[in-house]
Amino acid sequence: MIQKTMHIGLDDTDSTRKGCTTYIAALIIEKLQKFNVEFIDYPNLVRLNPNVPWKTRGNGALCLRILFESGLEKGIKESVTRIVERNADLDFKGTDPGIVFFERKNIPLEFRHFAKNAITTIVNLRSAMTLITKFKAEAIGFKNGRGIIGALAAIGETLRGDHTYEVLAYRMAENCGKERRINEDSIFKMDEKTTPYTFNNIDLEKGRIIITPRGPDPILFGIRGETPEIVKKAFHMVKPLEPVERWVVFRTNQGTDAHLRRIEKLNEAKPYNPLIARGTVSTNPMMIRGKHVIFSIRDRSAEVDCAAYEPTGALRRAAKELIVNDQLEIYGSVRTFTADKPVTINLEKMRVLRLQSKKTYLNPVCPNCGKRLKSMGRDQGFRCEKCCQKYRSLVKVGCEVKRGLKRGLYITATRSQRHLTKPYIRYGMEKHRSLLPTLIDEWHFP
Repeated sequence: MIQKTMHIGLDDTDSTRKGCTTYIAALIIEKLQKFNVEFIDYPNLVRLNPNVPWKTRGNGALCLRILFESGLEKGIKESVTRIVERNADLDFKGTDPGIVFFERKNIPLEFRHFAKNAITTIVNLRSAMTLITKFKAEAIGFKNGRGIIGALAAIGETLRGDHTYEVLAYRMAENCGKERRINEDSIFKMDEKTTPYTFNNIDLEKGRIIITPRGPDPILFGIRGETPEIVKKAFHMVKPLEPVERWVVFRTNQGTDAHLRRIEKLNEAKPYNPLIARGTVSTNPMMIRGKHVIFSIRDRSAEVDCAAYEPTGALRRAAKELIVNDQLEIYGSVRTFTADKPVTINLEKMRVLRLQSKKTYLNPVCPNCGKRLKSMGRDQGFRCEKCCQKYRSLVKVGCEVKRGLKRGLYITATRSQRHLTKPYIRYGMEKHRSLLPTLIDEWHFP
């Protein structure tokens, strides 16, 4: 029999009240096994631009890549469509599922460019449909079909560069919406044993677990890591206190900073677009209501506001220590703005490139006894309380102040990191990926 390749993309099946596109992908995986398909990759979980205003939670799209026997195309497509139709929250306004089927081994360069744009900018349905028509893919849209955008992007993002893995464990249907029950001690022990090859299990600042979502979706917990082997080992260390219906390992772009795109000038910042940019601090930070820190940076093209919100933890504390003329590289996203409001960049990271020297001005010391003089008033000179002498010609002396800030990278606290944000622990990890399976196999876990 002739074997054929099919890429199946899907997106926008869930809502804020229920559902999860990864869970529907898990149901499809189970169904496809009845067709005796061969999966040519782990299921791909592709996080798209996190600033898209109409996303639900993590803005994740899915792609399943399979080999199958010729003649099964119709049955596969009908089964996938039926599962999406039955499990998507179609009654919810703003849930507009899309499915894309692409029967070709190699992914066109145009698909890959489209995926990159969907991760870093805003793309539209028209451009997606143009590509689908050009390359003879098949798209199925429910309601307004906006999910076709993410479905095509998931097919186009082949994760050839930096990538990670996540194991997701799903709850029984009767438990969805209830408090999640997991032995928290087992999560802390898992984190201790698997760090640095898993990440973002624990919020160290608050000392609490963050592998469990808070919403009504069917995910019980998820563990992210560098290889499928390590996330599976970590999964078996966690002790759930409620039944696990099923679990799946995904290959993903999470924790890679894939959404960030460098701009050369600040006036190139666009609404909803993630960015990396450089500038010089132009206003001293101020704390506003809610303990958020706001400051401005500038370059030759523009001046923009930057915001480090209270939940960002160490990033907010670092931002608070900035002064005018410090030089920065900022990582974040542009909040929507209008003509009467300035651009505001919500910070995810900040790299301090150069620190401006900071001085404080002190009263001079007495030439006779060395005691610090007292001011007699503005432009009135100084007097010594010990010697009773007056010195009208002396001026205040500038002294260098040690900064409470150092050059380097500051990242938002783990609890407020987006799915795509690359944490400290992953910097440099992607360079040693080929060694990780060997290292992990040599470990002994209790």
